Amino acid sequence: MNTQATWIWYPGDFEIWLGNLFNNRRTERGAMFPPFWKQDSHWPTVVFTKTVHLDEDEQVRITAEGQFNFSIDGQLRFPHVEQLIPAGEHVLSVKVWNQATPPALYLEGKSVVTDATWLATYEDKIWIDENGVAHGSGIYVPAGSWCFNAPDTPPSGFRLPRRELRPVSEEHLSDREKGLYGGTLYDFGREVFGYLKIFYLESGSVSVYYGESREEALDKAHCETLDVLHPTNVSRRRETGPGSWYYELDSKAFRYVYIENVQGVTRYDGVAVDEEYAPFDPGRSGEFRCSDPEINQIWDVSAYTMDLTTREFFVDGIKRDRWTWSGDAIQSYLMNYYLRFDTECVKRTIRQLRGKDPVTAHVNTIMDYTFYWFKSILDYYEYTADIAFVREMYPRMRSLMDYCHGREDDEGMAEGKADDWVFVDWVDFPMHKRGVLCFEQILYTKAIETMARCAALLRDHPLADPPQGSIPVSVYAADAETYADRARQLEERWKRLFWDEERHALLHAVEDGHLNRQVTKFPNMFAILYGYADDEQRRDILQHVLLNDDIPPITTPYMRFYELEALCQCGCQQRVLQEMKSYWGGMLRLGATTFWEKYNPDEQGAEHLAMYGRPYGKSLCHAWGASPIYLLGRYFLGVRPVKPGYEEFEVCPVLDAFEWMHGYVPTPFGRIEVTVREGHVSVYSEGGHGTLIVGGRRYEVDGKPIDYRL
Repeated sequence: MNTQATWIWYPGDFEIWLGNLFNNRRTERGAMFPPFWKQDSHWPTVVFTKTVHLDEDEQVRITAEGQFNFSIDGQLRFPHVEQLIPAGEHVLSVKVWNQATPPALYLEGKSVVTDATWLATYEDKIWIDENGVAHGSGIYVPAGSWCFNAPDTPPSGFRLPRRELRPVSEEHLSDREKGLYGGTLYDFGREVFGYLKIFYLESGSVSVYYGESREEALDKAHCETLDVLHPTNVSRRRETGPGSWYYELDSKAFRYVYIENVQGVTRYDGVAVDEEYAPFDPGRSGEFRCSDPEINQIWDVSAYTMDLTTREFFVDGIKRDRWTWSGDAIQSYLMNYYLRFDTECVKRTIRQLRGKDPVTAHVNTIMDYTFYWFKSILDYYEYTADIAFVREMYPRMRSLMDYCHGREDDEGMAEGKADDWVFVDWVDFPMHKRGVLCFEQILYTKAIETMARCAALLRDHPLADPPQGSIPVSVYAADAETYADRARQLEERWKRLFWDEERHALLHAVEDGHLNRQVTKFPNMFAILYGYADDEQRRDILQHVLLNDDIPPITTPYMRFYELEALCQCGCQQRVLQEMKSYWGGMLRLGATTFWEKYNPDEQGAEHLAMYGRPYGKSLCHAWGASPIYLLGRYFLGVRPVKPGYEEFEVCPVLDAFEWMHGYVPTPFGRIEVTVREGHVSVYSEGGHGTLIVGGRRYEVDGKPIDYRL
């Protein structure tokens, strides 16, 4: 019997509430800068209920976030924190109201506790459990950070841990011709994300200019983030002891900080930053090392980039935008599966991005980002085997897909409407994004296929005792067939429309009834990635598109992720290795301590800092820059799940990429270790059943080290 109580709330409401706080922390030059898409709110009134069977009377203690009432068998009790439940069978009900934070409940007795067996409703009279139409039941957070398994650690108290960092150098500057009127430039050595602290500020006021680059921090007129601090601002002052204090500013992302006097004589005693971070267990994390020092540095900087962008949710760039974006997130999830395997952050981000019904816009307002959102749920299942999360999200998948179907054109194609953003990628060449894009049809087909696959999974994994109001198995069965038919029909349409035998490629789009015959890498590489190109088409696309220098190059790490993965799937790992060293190595050679939102080798000097028409608009720490983590783990160590949750897995290492390589890939049961060195391949797994594939032969990996001599 489970006697561990945990806080419970309505499913997704904690993530929606926390996401609103998270997404609205962005500022630009001191002004708040909220996201430009719909933000939902939590339900203010939630009822939690459970039927209990007791052999003897039991005393329980109730803690709630919000005002509450308590009833037994429909009879209200006086709202004491302590309540006596008589022996026998009873229906317990606690109604919680909270306008400020999600209504949450923590109830604890000898045997009666709040856990995943409770049901919840927001007074629509549909009871939700943790399985399909599921209620939220606490959140697992690694040891050492906040957890929700005690009455004094409620969900609204969730905070990431912090650690203090000091600058590695400081430089006193005064150059009136450049507009510097006496100040100090602090360098923290690499990108950080946290709360700047100014110690013992006693007089005068200071202006604080932040920069991911030295140039930005010293450009007071154009730096993206800044603060002005007065010693009279007592809300910023933190007392640390008698005669000891510091002033704390709001969280920012930066490497450099320039602090300058505004008025009077400014006196303070140095700075530090309380860095916010998501904790992880190194002993259960991914690792990679090889004989090439530059690739090792690329992996290390990728890992640091991912750690900085892994927060309450997976964020895009830590300076700008500091928002959750579905297209960025689906790549973060995949990198995470090969680095930290933080599945709770994956679920939080998926829930937060989806929000509530009714659906009135695409995820982040971007059509392609909606399609990625569907696939992210199936990816999650493949790596974790968590069928309960698929069941929880399926009703929201279904309503979002209904919205997508309602916006198709007359031919059943996905076409951007006036209120949609069709993104694809930031490009440095002319490319229209209107009409019916081949790229969008491929993503849409995969989204519909995902619906079919998830419906089939839920059909094949029925609940033994489904709660009232849950989706019947017959509906899952019908959905699996309907969505599979839709996907097949859509695939046939766009292949017939866009494949060009003469150019050996998929064409770009149909605009105003006319075929735009432009060839770009985007639809072609996704046709390979998603399995829509047959063997002959794969060879054609590889030769005539991916390896064709006449096709415009991709200059964002975002789409280079998919380009290099497609090359890996075609067996071009040596080419991918060269591209990594050229592209990511190029950023390192320019002094990058984290990887950027965009890198164009043709740019020079401060051009590398500019984007969106602003001199420092580019994020120099951006999640989608960390893709070498995924590529090295998945396609060089060669580790992938064959059955969900790594119940069965495959290890197919590249033998000729390096003189030696060694790494770990995290899984639900532990880590898989792979070593290629001096004519040997060794594999060890802490669980699951695997197959090592070398030289076209297959060897069993089953709980004990295997060493294969080449």
